[in-house]
Amino acid sequence: MKYVCDLCGWEYDEENGHEDAGLAPGTAWADVPEDFECPLCGAGKDQFSEDE
Repeated sequence: MKYVCDLCGWEYDEENGHEDAGLAPGTAWADVPEDFECPLCGAGKDQFSEDE
């Protein structure tokens, strides 16, 4: 599953994770910490939408 930042379009892909933020490949969006911020624009986790 992929999640996209509503503000800038950066994409979090559960399959790839985001190692720069300490999120290993396979980390589910539900397991991403609530204080996660978009690495491009700083938007909070609540500003991401599931990619269709």
